[in-house]
Amino acid sequence: MNTKMPNDPKFIAYYHKNLQYLKLAGLRPKTIEAYSRAIRRIGNYFDCRIDSLSIDQLLNYFNDLLETHSWSAVKLDLYGLKFFYSRVLNRTWEEIPVIKPPKTSRIPDILSIEQLHELLSATGKLSYRVFFFTIYSLGLRLGEGIALNVGDIDSANMRVHIRNAKGNKDRLVPLPEKTLQILRNFWTVHQHPIFLFPNRKRGLKNAHLVETPLNMGGIQTAMKCVVNQLGIKKNLMPLTAP
Repeated sequence: MNTKMPNDPKFIAYYHKNLQYLKLAGLRPKTIEAYSRAIRRIGNYFDCRIDSLSIDQLLNYFNDLLETHSWSAVKLDLYGLKFFYSRVLNRTWEEIPVIKPPKTSRIPDILSIEQLHELLSATGKLSYRVFFFTIYSLGLRLGEGIALNVGDIDSANMRVHIRNAKGNKDRLVPLPEKTLQILRNFWTVHQHPIFLFPNRKRGLKNAHLVETPLNMGGIQTAMKCVVNQLGIKKNLMPLTAP
């Protein structure tokens, strides 16, 4: 289905007003784009008449969408339309038919102790080796590990503050003694005042001068290389970005 911006003055006004509400809601940029894309797609489907859609029209739309897109796209368009109706049109969601995508659960494979040791031993770069150990020992997503700052480590209460995690929520996770010791040793090497895992572009000696944390693409490439080298065929879910 077409997701280009429709050339209709009334629709464009609705679209930009919806975009303002999305930004003020504090949603992540990817979510804002997904919800905006939904409104563009729905606008094209209904010739820009999106403020007076009937239940039958919406049922037809979502059934047609499911023919060419995944349930994930259906869910995002559903949530995007819900946001538009409730914020821009000030209409209750009960006026829209409830569509429930099937619930799926992706269960991550768990590395054995031996496999984790193999993975760490095969990782040549110290930054990546400490990073992999940290996210597996704390049960973090890749993006959560990258975003860790020195101030997030609460050694007094042996816990780590995970900020702006999935759903823009914070949470606290237990900090194992071994993980704390490894992080302390690693910090004495790079000594960055903010980032727990500073970018590698200037080397460890000058890591305290960089302005960004580790690069996600570099981490994913390093992990893929090690996994392929070891022949580990598992779904390493902790490396999924939030």
